[in-house]
Amino acid sequence: MKLETSLRSLKGVGEKTEALFSKLGIRTVGQLLRYYPRDYDIYREPVPIGQVTAGGKQAVSGMVCSQVSVKSLGPKRSLVTAKLRDDSGTLLVNWFNMPYLRTTLKMGGVFVLRGLVAEKGGRLVMEQPELFTPAAYQEKLHAMQPIYGLTAGLTNKLVTKLVAQILDSAPEWPEYLPEDIRTEAHLAEYNFAVRQIHFPRDMEGFLAARNRLAFDEFFFFILALRRMKEKTEESPNEYPMEAVWKTEEILAGLPYRLTRAQQKVWGEIEGDLKGKKLMARLVQGDVGSGKTVLAFLAMVMTAENGYQSALMVPTEVLANQHYQALCELLEQHGLLESYRPVLLTGSLTQREKRRIYDRVALGTAKMIIGTHALIQEAVEYDHLALVITDEQHRFGVRQRELLAGKGLTPHVLVMSATPIPRTLAIILYGDLDISVLDELPARRLPIKNCVVGTSYRPAAYRFMEKEIQKGRQVYVICPMVEESEGLEAENVLDYTEKLRGIFPEGIHIRALHGQMKPAVKNEIMEQFAAGEIQILVSTTVVEVGVNVPNATVMMIENAERFGLAQLHQLRGRVGRGDHQSYCIFVQGKEDQEKTKRLEILNKSNDGFAIAAEDLRLRGPGDLFGVRQSGLLEFAVADIYRDADILKEASQAAGMVLDLDGELSLPQHEGIRNQLQAYMMREVDNLGL
Repeated sequence: MKLETSLRSLKGVGEKTEALFSKLGIRTVGQLLRYYPRDYDIYREPVPIGQVTAGGKQAVSGMVCSQVSVKSLGPKRSLVTAKLRDDSGTLLVNWFNMPYLRTTLKMGGVFVLRGLVAEKGGRLVMEQPELFTPAAYQEKLHAMQPIYGLTAGLTNKLVTKLVAQILDSAPEWPEYLPEDIRTEAHLAEYNFAVRQIHFPRDMEGFLAARNRLAFDEFFFFILALRRMKEKTEESPNEYPMEAVWKTEEILAGLPYRLTRAQQKVWGEIEGDLKGKKLMARLVQGDVGSGKTVLAFLAMVMTAENGYQSALMVPTEVLANQHYQALCELLEQHGLLESYRPVLLTGSLTQREKRRIYDRVALGTAKMIIGTHALIQEAVEYDHLALVITDEQHRFGVRQRELLAGKGLTPHVLVMSATPIPRTLAIILYGDLDISVLDELPARRLPIKNCVVGTSYRPAAYRFMEKEIQKGRQVYVICPMVEESEGLEAENVLDYTEKLRGIFPEGIHIRALHGQMKPAVKNEIMEQFAAGEIQILVSTTVVEVGVNVPNATVMMIENAERFGLAQLHQLRGRVGRGDHQSYCIFVQGKEDQEKTKRLEILNKSNDGFAIAAEDLRLRGPGDLFGVRQSGLLEFAVADIYRDADILKEASQAAGMVLDLDGELSLPQHEGIRNQLQAYMMREVDNLGL
């Protein structure tokens, strides 16, 4: 079965199912095969009944110690109840609409039950558990059942069935990594890895599979970067610039002084733009460290030298905010009419876009701000000398080639708020020079943090309401969009409804998540930015969404499921104004080790220190949960957890390119083909 084959070729996929998968970005067999499980349901050893706790799926082994009761709840509805006992205690168990269990659950019979435990009326109840004989459960023990990210209408059972269908009907796919690389890095064979990542036979098989696939993701990412770097280094600076007084005037007119770190980094950017080779620079700095003003200064320098610059950001709302801020800065210095900045986003009408295209092509617009609409085919530039991007739209290999195909080889500046230890940043941004903003402006109030259990929620809600009464706004972050089979974590849709039942009617609460249409997401973010929404319940999509200085509280549910660096980035959405801000990390599952990790956030607001700790603490045991997001959102790999694999992949990529820079040798044919497929996927993911 070819990987580019449409999903419709699979048995059981009709028009409706095809449309549901399309919502997840899955249209081909290959895309479904690369849609790896987000978690696994692991059949663990039964626990003593006396140690059972509310929340979470657990297995218990015991004897039926009561007569089984079947209570009618109406037409074709019933409730079956029983009690299970072992040496440590007794547990109440119930099932809905399964009256036939009365003949199975004989008093004195020994069974293993596995299900979710809830607290009801002051006692623990296991609801709707799976039922096994001890021998049958022994066969299931340590088995790992895949759990996939879903959208409404798709079931985990269907996704599992279709993936199994692909794997069962597929021949062996050719192995593309040479044996010497696999031997050196102790990597499993590809066919073994792709089968075991979906259906692991045990933890050992799973680890071997994810290590191989994580290696592959890093390896092709680095290969693409290294080849791009060679092209960049060969490119002369076609847009030589000189230092200009306007940037000094703007600096003098700012209502604050640049930090020493900002001054140093501005000197590096200015030096690059004046240099003999093209700039390719990454500016790393925490949220609020002052990256945007440096971007504006670089755009002013470019315009003063007679060239165009483009600033590309991930959302229309953020593009609009940057555009307004730039216009205000230019107007203060009498530069608005001469530079004539424009805002280019996907939601503009065709007529509006054509008018902007004309101004860009003629060169009358010196500054262009927008989303990835900036690199669509219809946009023709006059003299585009500088491209600045937010890391979420990192100016990758294919995007640069698209511009180069128009005869353009601009300077590139990437702005990143992801705190990555320098050793890893050098690998991941191998084509860029690195600058670090490691100071926050003195005027910023540090965020106050606390790590709490779920019992703290009522107090948190009261605190949130007090802040709202002061005119402030609140973010609540959940790891999932909607309830998902087998995953015990808060989800945006249910949580939004829950909060509407808790807070007074006058408090406007909305949900936001990545599966919404772009126009709907933009509308909600604009309403939140305008203060029309008081509580925004969201997934991590807000990480790069919008600047709302009035938002002072962030509550993150199931904080244990996120990496420390991502939690730090999320809380960077608050603390952007003059008011004291707060971040509440709620642990869904209290665990001593995870509490210890979260306490690092409680004690520090330094993103780079937190990233270093994340790197140190995330080990093979921390396998599941919400992956790091944004630019560095690989399907399997995680830069903190898999730092050693990242280094191995970097060494392997270096060895291959040193030996065969064009990948023309017979032993590298598989790598060459995979790299081409990887590059095309990068473009497809951007919708270009």
